[in-house]
Amino acid sequence: MSLEEKINADIKAAMLAREKDKLDALRAVKSAVLLAKTEKTGAEISPDAELKLLQKLVKQRRESAEIYLGQSRQDMADAELFQAGIIEQYLPRQLDADEIKAELKIIIAETGAGSAKDMGKVMGLASQRLAGKADGKTISSLVKELLS
Repeated sequence: MSLEEKINADIKAAMLAREKDKLDALRAVKSAVLLAKTEKTGAEISPDAELKLLQKLVKQRRESAEIYLGQSRQDMADAELFQAGIIEQYLPRQLDADEIKAELKIIIAETGAGSAKDMGKVMGLASQRLAGKADGKTISSLVKELLS
């Protein structure tokens, strides 16, 4: 079942259950998927592209929530965080810091990196292996920590 089919099924379920907030989040995902499909002349989008799309949507929601909190708009921030939580359900399980560090140590050993100068090599490989499982900022900060 593709992401679009899952979203459509969940939209129907949310409509029947009258879950307005969840429905808003699901419709935003559906809109983004349809937009991505039309950019590629109606062709199906790859699972990797779907993953990146979902990560982008979650990141947008979290950044918006931070802005709202900075403006003392807790109600708007809560809505954004709720939508981010709904969208995250379609992403693979995120690794915690210890799991990421263990994977990064393996990558560092493979690449033979020994200093911060080798960060590019490590980040390239880490970004491929941990795509969808960890945030880029987290990976970057942990690589810096391990290489320094």
